[in-house]
Amino acid sequence: MRTASRGAAPAPAAPPPLKLPPRDRAPARPWRRRLADQAAAHGFLLGGVLCFALFSWYPAIRSLVIAFQKYTPGSDPEWVGTANFTRVFGDPEFAAAWRNTAVFTALALLLGFAVPFLMALVLNELRHARAFFRIVVYLPVMIPPVVSALLWKWFYDPGAGLANESLRLLHLPTSNWSNGADTALISLVIVATWANMGGTVLIYLAALQSIPGELYEAAELDGANLLQRVRYVTVPQTRFILLMLMLLQIIATMQVFTEPFVITGGGPENSTVTVLYLIYKYAFLYNDFGGACALSVLLLLALGAFSALYLRLTRTED
Repeated sequence: MRTASRGAAPAPAAPPPLKLPPRDRAPARPWRRRLADQAAAHGFLLGGVLCFALFSWYPAIRSLVIAFQKYTPGSDPEWVGTANFTRVFGDPEFAAAWRNTAVFTALALLLGFAVPFLMALVLNELRHARAFFRIVVYLPVMIPPVVSALLWKWFYDPGAGLANESLRLLHLPTSNWSNGADTALISLVIVATWANMGGTVLIYLAALQSIPGELYEAAELDGANLLQRVRYVTVPQTRFILLMLMLLQIIATMQVFTEPFVITGGGPENSTVTVLYLIYKYAFLYNDFGGACALSVLLLLALGAFSALYLRLTRTED
């Protein structure tokens, strides 16, 4: 019996298996080498942690302890409970310091939040000399804060200061600037805004340049003018950056110290005494480290609330 027809073709042979080139495998390192690498990495990390603990954590914990003690250098500390907080609350300068800090923060947000954003919008629209103007805007940040404050102290001098000399040249009334109780605080806000807005402008400018150009083109096709493009395109696309910088600015301005210390010394009539400057007075003028640490704890709680809000918002965005 035939198993296949005479003209049937033979079955094709199976193709040979495809041989792949062997993968390049990294040679396994001995466990001692891996252990040495891990030890070196943790050694570098330990150095940073120790420095941070020595210069940041330890002073914070030590201040928290001293806030409940009667402490003067050269004498043994004595536990007094909440007596330092009670004495600080009863100080007339306490209310003035917190009020001045709150007003300074509000004015700094009004000027230091809006002005850098407007400058970033202008720089973003420039087509020529953009790098030059970025350097000009960022230049005040590179000046040491004390030097900047001394320059503005001379600028605000009511006699021969450049501010009043310019007003006299324009036949305008002069001002007491930092020497007047009504104008001293706003004068310091101008100094702080000028000195710190360079970095904020560059952050805003980076956020603006990350906005897709198609959004602006679509808005122009719909007939939107400049203000409408800013309102409906720019602000929504940068709202997270705006909110984060606003919270960071609140935290920074509540710790203002250099400008009141160098320019006004807290005066006139305690109109520029801030919380941080009052802490300095308690510690180094009154020699009351317990009261200074009690004020520091209160400021820490206030800043901690804003910091918690900042961390919550950044975690939500991520």
